[in-house]
Amino acid sequence: MPAEPAAVPRIAMRAIRKAFPGVLALDGVDLALRPGEVHALLGENGAGKSTLIKILTGAVRRDSGEMWLDGQPIDPGSTGEAQAAGISTVFQEVNLIPTMSVTKNMALERAAGRFGMISWRKAREQARAKLARLGVDIDIERPLGSFSVAVQQLVAIARALEDNTRVLVLDEPTASLDAKETTALFSIMRELKARGIAVVFITHFLEQVYEVGDRITVLRNGRLVGTAAASDVSRPDLVSMMIGRELGEVERAFSEKDAMAAGPVRLSARGLGRKRVLEPFDLILRQGEVVGLAGLLGSGRTETAKMLFGAISADAGELTVMGTPTRNAAPRQSLRAGIAFCPEDRKAEGLVAELSVRENIMLSIQSKQGWLKRIPRRRQDELAREMIAALGIATPDAEKPVGQLSGGNQQKVVLARALASNPSVLLLDEPTRGIDVGAHAEIIKLIRKLCKDGLALLVASSELDELVAATDRVAVLRDRAKIGEISGEQITRDNIVRMIAGDDGRAD
Repeated sequence: MPAEPAAVPRIAMRAIRKAFPGVLALDGVDLALRPGEVHALLGENGAGKSTLIKILTGAVRRDSGEMWLDGQPIDPGSTGEAQAAGISTVFQEVNLIPTMSVTKNMALERAAGRFGMISWRKAREQARAKLARLGVDIDIERPLGSFSVAVQQLVAIARALEDNTRVLVLDEPTASLDAKETTALFSIMRELKARGIAVVFITHFLEQVYEVGDRITVLRNGRLVGTAAASDVSRPDLVSMMIGRELGEVERAFSEKDAMAAGPVRLSARGLGRKRVLEPFDLILRQGEVVGLAGLLGSGRTETAKMLFGAISADAGELTVMGTPTRNAAPRQSLRAGIAFCPEDRKAEGLVAELSVRENIMLSIQSKQGWLKRIPRRRQDELAREMIAALGIATPDAEKPVGQLSGGNQQKVVLARALASNPSVLLLDEPTRGIDVGAHAEIIKLIRKLCKDGLALLVASSELDELVAATDRVAVLRDRAKIGEISGEQITRDNIVRMIAGDDGRAD
């Protein structure tokens, strides 16, 4: 990316480093914000965006590096210190109380009277004045929850703004807004920019970056990829910067993957979707075929997989499993119908770290047949041994707590749990996240083997090389909508990037 011109920034963060146990979250990252700009901060999961913003806003202390505000060194030790210095944040999930009035929400932690007592007359005056700055005219005595998500978002922004605000961080502010509401928010952002406020815009919607952003900073794996004017970066280049190219050896190893004949349809989605979550989509999964889901973070990959499994309910369309139409599917019904799901976050959703390998493997089978019908211990031991051998799980025995295994072996346990239920359809969400390259290649080989054995597989992944290596067909998503499919020899990294970025491939 072109080097940014020399300037005295509103915020300057230099060589910021932050490590957590076992994780280097930020490795020498720089960030410069100018007065009166909308600065887009982009990156996939684990890129370091959240940690960098938490350091900026005082929620987390940096290990090393330097920070300046308008040329003066700063080291905020809390969010309160950062806000007093003029740095405010509005998070994606509005951190307010819906059952309280707008006035009371805006007065939270802001005593407006003397002797610790709040003057509600003064609080109402302040609330009206702050909302008026954003052009918002509402009944401030109504409960906040009675207003639309867009209005709640504007109330949160109004609450965050003080007379001394110099930096405003907006974390995924459009995630729950429709097109009209997003346009209104962008108008507010431009007004804030005109007032000299530096706005940090964290988003996964590339179209919005080009619509409202002045400059872009991209992080990947805790490192700075680059910073440049939005007008200087094409969409395909931006997508490539965010996703990176780190598994070339895996792609080469599978560059001549075996073609497999697809069998009968196992699962079919027609017009399946949910308002504000996922646009209606069609998708077919066949026996012996690996179908990939590609798209940037926030594009709808995880939502698609969870909707097919029933973890997210659809309000439109129809799902057909093994030829039987299914409405309002739930995870238990999906398991009984032969659908298994491996979630993206294996620690939070996939495994119980304190339980043994055996106990984790048994969870899906036990859930499938009901908790009142216990699986005999002898059968548990037998199944656990079979799965450990089949997947090559490196553990001294089946009774070892799964939390003590390596990331790659934990991922294999998640797969073992799904396979133990003997599914016909397997949905994998980021099956290789957080594991080393060696384990990565093993998982990809396993994916291909499972298909040869007759499973219908769906693989949602942010790793394009993984999709090129493992899939027979790729469905591409953008902005929570399926925009097309690529199959056969057309499955290349460049073709997927171009489709994610858009047909023209140019910045507006």
